[in-house]
Amino acid sequence: MEKGTKYALFTGLGFLLGTAGVKAVTSNTARKGYVYAMAQGMRAKSEYESMVEEAKAEYDDMKAEASYLAGVEEAKADEKPTK
Repeated sequence: MEKGTKYALFTGLGFLLGTAGVKAVTSNTARKGYVYAMAQGMRAKSEYESMVEEAKAEYDDMKAEASYLAGVEEAKADEKPTK
């Protein structure tokens, strides 16, 4: 096969695949798949955000408890008489 014929064949084949690809990407079945994938992504984002909020709340609780304990220990140290 000649070089020019080969390039023309590949060009034509690429054009056909590109046209078929555009049709496949814009089909109703593909659209449903895209919508489903987006819904899964949104669900995953929501779960991630809830986990982050729970972690922040846990951190705030630990920080408050640590501050309370530090205040109690400081108060006990102030109450001890010095000799």
